[in-house]
Amino acid sequence: MASTIKRLLDHLREAAFYSQKDLDSVSKTLDTMQENINRGKETCSPDVLKLLEVRLETCRKQLAELQHELSFLSPELAPTHETLVSILRSTSAANTRSKFSASEVASFREQLKAIQDSMKGGNFVGPDGSIPEGQEIVKALLDRCWKWSEIVLERHGQIDERFKDPYIKLLEIRNQLDRLVMTQAWSLRETDLFMYQRKLNNIDESRVDGNFLDSDGKPADIHAQRTLLYLIRRSYALIYGLLISSEPVSEALLPIYNQLQTLRRCLIEVKESGGVSNSRELYPYSMKLNSIDNMRVDGKFYVGNDLPEGQGSVNELLAQCYDLCYELRADTEESRDSK
Repeated sequence: MASTIKRLLDHLREAAFYSQKDLDSVSKTLDTMQENINRGKETCSPDVLKLLEVRLETCRKQLAELQHELSFLSPELAPTHETLVSILRSTSAANTRSKFSASEVASFREQLKAIQDSMKGGNFVGPDGSIPEGQEIVKALLDRCWKWSEIVLERHGQIDERFKDPYIKLLEIRNQLDRLVMTQAWSLRETDLFMYQRKLNNIDESRVDGNFLDSDGKPADIHAQRTLLYLIRRSYALIYGLLISSEPVSEALLPIYNQLQTLRRCLIEVKESGGVSNSRELYPYSMKLNSIDNMRVDGKFYVGNDLPEGQGSVNELLAQCYDLCYELRADTEESRDSK
């Protein structure tokens, strides 16, 4: 798990865009791992525990660096920043679909326009008209979203032929991991996931000075580079999610976990049956998600004063439900705009 987290943090730092939710999830996982180490001090080998401690400390330092970067972002701008991170990732996802949809990317650009139109005098302003801190962070991300969506539209989902081979390999890995998540194959052994990670590591480590090179040693253009990196990052994130979700859930948290499992299955069935005709049909699902989300205190589910095991599994399942709702809503808006 520690090696997966380190890879994920490496890529978040390299990408230079991530949300507070990304960091919160990793922080909770590291805390849980530390608790497990503390509990195992009487039964596990001191050498093994020492190795784990060193790996955890490395991850904590990386996490602290990423958190420091976001500390310059004011609370007023955090929602806009999070939306832009989501748009950038959604654009990258659209770029790798088997059937490219220009209208889907166009809908993301409409969201960007709405965000840009909300600015006054070239700045994002707070409810009281003040100019919150973190302007440059959000402006840079907005600009990156505009430029990336433009590149994606120009390329129409077609990657440079020179990098077709690693693209197909990464696409296959990403799609296989996606299927594991969708089918909830929690019986999968961790060693199977590490097999996927080794494949990713080999492709990731084939880069020279961060660049993918063709057979003649020439670097990839920005579209191929970002497309391949997105698939690597997304795959690491899926492995991380599967590892977390394989964590045992205590009996005290099972009622919440089972509710989320049922909700997730319903959302998947809705998605596979063609989605919803309008966003109002998602209201019951959103209400249920919000009611479960509101049960958390500081991001954790308590039962009385106890903090039951399985926090990572429940939080990951909650995040997946939110993602499915977002995808269904985005599909609805795309369908409406294309009419």
